[in-house]
Amino acid sequence: MPDTDGTWRTTRMLQTDDLAYDMHCNVVTFEPGASIPFAETHIMEHGLLMLEGKAVYHMNGDWVEVEAGDYLSLRAFCPQACYAGGPGQFRYLLYKDVNRQVRLTPGGGR
Repeated sequence: MPDTDGTWRTTRMLQTDDLAYDMHCNVVTFEPGASIPFAETHIMEHGLLMLEGKAVYHMNGDWVEVEAGDYLSLRAFCPQACYAGGPGQFRYLLYKDVNRQVRLTPGGGR
């Protein structure tokens, strides 16, 4: 991610510009002490499956402790942020729907 010196990074698992895929599937990794330093929102619902480590996740005004094995389901426009306090990496699988508003034309073409 920009301006994080590699302490917060995203690995994309599926092509993001191919309309054949209707979801993003990413692994997000935080080094100890890294954070999403602002409340962000997304226009779509999305889910997070915690893969490794522990963190606190800010959702809609509340801070929630999360660890490997936990799952979060976030509604559209839910303000969110994250702080990975350590001691090791914090990683989660992120998926969200995209490319769901495909324009259809008469005759079945796109």
